[in-house]
Amino acid sequence: MDVLELARWQFGITTVYHFLMVPLTIGLSVLVAAMQTAWVRTGEARHLKMTKFWGKLLLVNFAMGVVTGIVQEFQFGMSWSAYSRFVGDVFGAPLAMEGLVAFFVESTFLGLWIFGWDRLPKKVHLACAWAFSLATMASAYFILAANSWMQHPVGVEFVNGKPTMNSIGAVLTNNTALAAIPHTLAGAFSVAAAFLVGVAGWHLWRRRASSDEHREVWRSSLRLGGWVGVVAFAVLAITGDTQGKLMFEQQPMKMASAEALCHTEAPASFSILAIGDVAGANCEDVKTFTVPALLSFLAHNDFSTEVKGVENLVGEYQAKYGSNYPNDPDLGPLAGKPIDYVPNLPVTYWGFRAMIGFGAISAGIGLLALWLTRRGRIPGGRWFPLMVLGGIATPFIGNSAGWIFTEMGRQPFVVAPNPSGVEGMWMFTAEAVSKLSVGEVWTSLISLSLLYLVLGVVELYLMRKYVRGGVDAVMPPPRPPDQGSDSDSDDDTLSFAY
Repeated sequence: MDVLELARWQFGITTVYHFLMVPLTIGLSVLVAAMQTAWVRTGEARHLKMTKFWGKLLLVNFAMGVVTGIVQEFQFGMSWSAYSRFVGDVFGAPLAMEGLVAFFVESTFLGLWIFGWDRLPKKVHLACAWAFSLATMASAYFILAANSWMQHPVGVEFVNGKPTMNSIGAVLTNNTALAAIPHTLAGAFSVAAAFLVGVAGWHLWRRRASSDEHREVWRSSLRLGGWVGVVAFAVLAITGDTQGKLMFEQQPMKMASAEALCHTEAPASFSILAIGDVAGANCEDVKTFTVPALLSFLAHNDFSTEVKGVENLVGEYQAKYGSNYPNDPDLGPLAGKPIDYVPNLPVTYWGFRAMIGFGAISAGIGLLALWLTRRGRIPGGRWFPLMVLGGIATPFIGNSAGWIFTEMGRQPFVVAPNPSGVEGMWMFTAEAVSKLSVGEVWTSLISLSLLYLVLGVVELYLMRKYVRGGVDAVMPPPRPPDQGSDSDSDDDTLSFAY
């Protein structure tokens, strides 16, 4: 493999790995804050136990996310220095804002929340939990604004051959970002919901035949996760439809590759499943099961809109952006070669379906868990813990598949052209890579992969330890009455600290 391909593998591996932690942190932080709110309002012990248990798992996951996330920004300078120089003026603002939120607001209020038990008044301590959770979403907003600019560059002008930002407002209110943010946040809640259903369902089933003082903790957690998961999937469907319509306008090749739509159709059918090799752009050997005219509706809210196919779009892209790469030695073996404007169709086609399919499965498991645990019931079959624990993986897979589709669907561009934006405002991925040797990239790829493997083992060990330990593992014995705090707690038996 050459430097470009290795650099893409490295960025893909580290990004997907990091994103396993991100949605769980975002979704769980809000749900933990909601649990603590319920405790402050009602004083019920189960809500405090829920806050402590899920809060401990949140902290483990957040710590791993911070460690793995630092590498992401380092890679812009490591393997993608040409890209960094090209977009630096634009990316500097949202990434700086994200850094301020992540490393100052998040860390400050998280620290106050961790060490503020029994030291801060209840409502002040609760406010710290909400400040942290809202900061995680704000951090995601700035990252998504930066990523959305790569999908649809706005708010810039060309100065000396480089994009220079002339409107931070346009960058932060990019319609691509405004559609991606609720979609991504809904995906995060889907992950957190499945996590609650899986872990709580396992605990509920494990002690079904014996008296369990924490049974209401698991039942409340499971049912909270089930309802959140169902609502999150509904939001995913609505916001995904909005994104699809923007994709039809802004990145028609991505729309065509999501369907492996080789030839222009009017009306265009939505492909449910394909049999055959979708890798070829002519689709001669592919048979698909379709819903007539549905793709036209998803693209433009009517059942007759023309949707252009891959073969037709290739000619349009060649006319707009050139047929060959520049004859530049920095492009290595691609210098002067024809540009392949067709993304990896098997990845985009099946990635799009994996995103939808695994999201639906996750919501379905949550809905089934709600039904099976109604009116105090506890399922007794051995299939139940397998179902809910396996369900934890489904939204993770769906989120990862969605991001892989999003990023690979815009290839060969690292900054996709805006059809109605500044002329010439795009960058090919082949032009973005650093001037490195194959050996250097192999070294960093192997080193980072091994490091992430070790971190993954550590996270799984800690998560397993605290999950198996249950509530008792995170709730130290109550303090003696004569050592109570000066906080406004009105229940000495519930005065605990991490």
